[in-house]
Amino acid sequence: MATFAAYIISYGNMKKIYLSLALLLMVLITKAQAVYGVFAGAQASTAHYDVFTVNLVKVKQETGFKFGFQAGAMLKVQFDNGWYFSPLVHYSMKGYKVTFSRPSLPPDSSAVDNDVTLHSFEIAPLIQYNFSADPGHFFVRGGPSLNGHISGKEKFNTTGGTVVDRKMKFSFGDYGRFGASLQLHLGYETSTGLVVYAHYTHGVGSLVNTDGGPNVVFRTMGISFGKYLSRK
Repeated sequence: MATFAAYIISYGNMKKIYLSLALLLMVLITKAQAVYGVFAGAQASTAHYDVFTVNLVKVKQETGFKFGFQAGAMLKVQFDNGWYFSPLVHYSMKGYKVTFSRPSLPPDSSAVDNDVTLHSFEIAPLIQYNFSADPGHFFVRGGPSLNGHISGKEKFNTTGGTVVDRKMKFSFGDYGRFGASLQLHLGYETSTGLVVYAHYTHGVGSLVNTDGGPNVVFRTMGISFGKYLSRK
C-alpha cells in the first residue's frame, strides 16, 4: 500500500510539473526576445542494471547498446551576458539489452536476457552558456530532464527455450511511467542559426517500480543537428 500511495503521489506530481513547464514554455514563446527552432539526431542508449540477492547485495548485469533517435523543438531566451534559458521538448527512442546471470523480475524470473525499446516524451529545462559573443560560437548547456514513457516493448528468452515478445507494463508494481535524468550538451552554433551538438544523458532513479526488483538506470549519448527558425 505504501508503494501504491507513493506511485499515485508521484504520478500526480509529475503531471503538475509537466503542466507547469508547458505553461512556462508557452509564455516564453510569446516573448519578443525568444528564438525557437527544431532538432533531430541519432543516439545510442544502454542501462546500468543491478539485481539484488536475498541479502540485498547488488549484482551488476551485462548490458549492451540500442540505437535510436530523438527529435523535437528548442527555445532560447537570454537572461544575462552569455547565459540563456534553453529548454527542449522532444521525442526519444531509447532502450537497452541485458544478459542475466541471476533471475530478474521484471521481466520474468525465468528470463535469461531482455531487449527493451522505449518511446518517451521529454521536457528538459536547460541552461546554456555561449563561450563567445560572436554570431558563430561554441556553447555548453545542461540541466534536468523529465521523461514520460509513452510505450515500450521487451523481448526475452526463457530458461525453457520460449521467446516472449510483448508490450511493457507500466504500473506501481512493474515499470515506471515517469523518470528523470540529467543532460549535458556541447555544441556549436553558426551565424545562420544552424546548430550541432553532442549530448549525454545520465538517468536518475530506476525504470523499475517493483519491490525488490532490479535497479535499471539509463545512459544515453548521441549527436544532433538543429536550426533556429527565428532570430533576433
